Amino acid sequence: MRFFIDIDWIKPMLQDIRKSTRGTTAKVIIGVIVLSFALFGIESILVGGNSNSVAEVNGEPVTPIELQQVVDTQRRQIISMMGENLDPAMLDEQRLNSAALESIINRKLLMQAATRLGLTVSERELGVMISGMEQFQVDGRFAPDMYKGLLASAGYTPGTFKRALKDDLILSQLQAGLSGSDFATPAELALNARILAEQRDIRYLTIPLARFRDDAVVDESAIEAFYADNQSMFMTPESVELNYVELSLDDFREPVAEAAIEEEYRIEAQSYQYQDENRVSHILLEQRSGESDEALAERVARVQAELAAGRDFAEVAAELSDDIGSAGSGGDLGFTAGDAFPDEMEEAIAALEVDAVSAPVKTEAGIHILKVTERREAGAPSLAQLRPELEQRVQERQAKLALLSTVEKLRDLAFTADSLARPAEELGLEIKRSEPLLRDQPTGPLSNPQVLRAAFSEDVLERGHNSEVLELPDNRFVAVHLHRYNPAAVQELEAVREDIAAAIIEQRAREELAAAAEQAMEAIGSGEGVEALATRLGYEWQVELGARRDSRMVPRAVLQRAFALAAPATEPVVDYVVEPGGDARVVQLLRVTPGDLARLSREEQRGLAQRISEEYGAIVQVEHQQGLLADADITVF
Repeated sequence: MRFFIDIDWIKPMLQDIRKSTRGTTAKVIIGVIVLSFALFGIESILVGGNSNSVAEVNGEPVTPIELQQVVDTQRRQIISMMGENLDPAMLDEQRLNSAALESIINRKLLMQAATRLGLTVSERELGVMISGMEQFQVDGRFAPDMYKGLLASAGYTPGTFKRALKDDLILSQLQAGLSGSDFATPAELALNARILAEQRDIRYLTIPLARFRDDAVVDESAIEAFYADNQSMFMTPESVELNYVELSLDDFREPVAEAAIEEEYRIEAQSYQYQDENRVSHILLEQRSGESDEALAERVARVQAELAAGRDFAEVAAELSDDIGSAGSGGDLGFTAGDAFPDEMEEAIAALEVDAVSAPVKTEAGIHILKVTERREAGAPSLAQLRPELEQRVQERQAKLALLSTVEKLRDLAFTADSLARPAEELGLEIKRSEPLLRDQPTGPLSNPQVLRAAFSEDVLERGHNSEVLELPDNRFVAVHLHRYNPAAVQELEAVREDIAAAIIEQRAREELAAAAEQAMEAIGSGEGVEALATRLGYEWQVELGARRDSRMVPRAVLQRAFALAAPATEPVVDYVVEPGGDARVVQLLRVTPGDLARLSREEQRGLAQRISEEYGAIVQVEHQQGLLADADITVF
C-alpha cells in the first residue's frame, strides 16, 4: 500500500504556519506529516515506481546513469560558455533533465534507424581515425599515454570513447545519406539563380542626422511641457534594501590534525593512480570480408611462427597487424593499469612476464597477439611531497561538512524566525546591510539573479518573511530579509533637465530628417537627378550598377531596401530608409536584371547547387526525425 501526498497542498500550509510553529495545531499537523514519513517512507511523496529506466524508446531503455551523463555534459558546457555571466537558473535540474532526455531519445531513434539500414564502422576505421587525431599526437605521432590522459580528464575510458565515436560516425553516415538523397533539378537551379543572382542598378544619397542636431536650441517652456507630458520616462526604478547573513567555505577553514593527513595519505597511496602499469604491444588480426575461419587461423599461425623464429615483434606488427593505428609504432598501445582494454586482454597481460608473448587472445575486435614491453611499478610519492595537497583537501572537506551543517541550522532558524536577528545571534553571524538593489542589479555581492528573484518575491517583499537559504557559486550561502522598499518615483525636473533637452533635440532632428528625405524623394520623382540634388544640397551620393543581394560595396540598409522595392515599370522607383545610426538614405532603383544560371561561373554554380542541396538536406533530416518520432513507441517513466 502506498500513500501519495500532494506537495502543492503542503507548501501553502507550511507558509501559513511558519510564524506559529510553536502552536498546538501546528505541532499536530507536523506530527501527522512526520508519522506518515516514518510509516511509509519519504519516497511516498514521490509519484513513480522503482524502474531501472527513466524511459524506453521502442523497447530500448534509457538508464538513469545514461541520462545523468548527458546532464553532466550539458552542465559543463553551459558553465564553460557562460563563465562569470552564468545564471544559476540555467542549471535547473528539471530543465537540464528534460533537454537531455529529449536528445537521448532522438539519438536512440537515429541509431535504431541506422542499425536497420545495416550501417556500421569497422575497428580498423576507428583506429585510423583515432590515431590521426592531432590532439592525441606528439610530434606528429599517436601518443597512447596522452590519449588515455585526455580521455580520463573528459570522463571517458578508451572503450567508452571508441563506442561514442563509432556511434557518431554511424550517425554521420545516416545524415550524409539523407542529405545526399535530395538534390536540386536543373529547373530548381535556374529558378534559384534567377532570384539569388539578380542584379539591381541603384543610386543613393545620404542625409546626415547631425545636420539637424547642430546649433539646436530648446526653450524652457518646451522642457517643462515635455516633462509634464512624459513623466513615465523619468521614473527612478523600484529598489530594495536588504538585511542579509552570509556563509562561505572560508569561514570554516581550520587547522588540520596530523592524524587526518596521515589517514588521507594512506587512502591516496592505495588509489588506482598508483597501481602498477604494463606497457603493451599487440598484433591484431581481424577476420576480413569473405575470409574463412581456417584462413584467419593460418594468418594467426604465420604470426606465431614468425615470432617463434626470433623475428622482432615490432617488425611483425608493422607488416602483419590489421591495427593501422598502432602498427606504425610497432604495435605499441601504451600503458594500462588493468582498465584500458577488454577483460580478455587485461587477464592475458597480467599473466605475462616482461618481453613474453601471449597465446592468441580473442575479443570483439579480433585476435590479438600480446607482448608486455615494460612494467612500471607506481609507488606513491612520500607524505612530505603530498602534504600540501592532502592538507588542503582535508581542510576543504572538513570545512564543507561544517559549512553544510551550519547551513542546515540556518535553514531551520530562518524558516521559523520573524527576522534574521535570532538566526544571526544563535549562529554567531553578522547581519549585513545591502545598498539599494534593482530587479536587474548588475553588480555587487547580492547581484546574483537567484538573490534578486527572492528579494522581489511575494514572500519576502510583501509578507516580510526571511528568504530561503540560497546557494550561490563558490560555496556561498545567503539568506535575506527586507529592510526597506523604495517604490518607483518621478525624478525632479532639475535632475533630468539636460536629458529632456537632448530628447527634444533628437526628436526634432529626426522629424526634420524625415521631412528632408520626403522632399528629396519628391525632387527626384519630379525629374531632378540624384547627383544634381546631392550637389545642390551638399549631400554625399553613390551609384552602384549590378548590385547583388550579397554585395559588400553597398550599405546593408540600402541593399535591403533596394531589393525590397518592386522592379520599375517605366520610371525609376524612389524610397528612403533610416539607418540605426540615424542617417537617412534616399534610394533610387533604376533597373532590375534577373539572374541567369548560364552567366554564373562554374564555381558560383557549384556553390548555388551546394547551398540548395544543404537546405533540402536539412529539411529531409528534420522530416526524417519527425517521422521516427511519430512512429516510435516512447514511454517516459
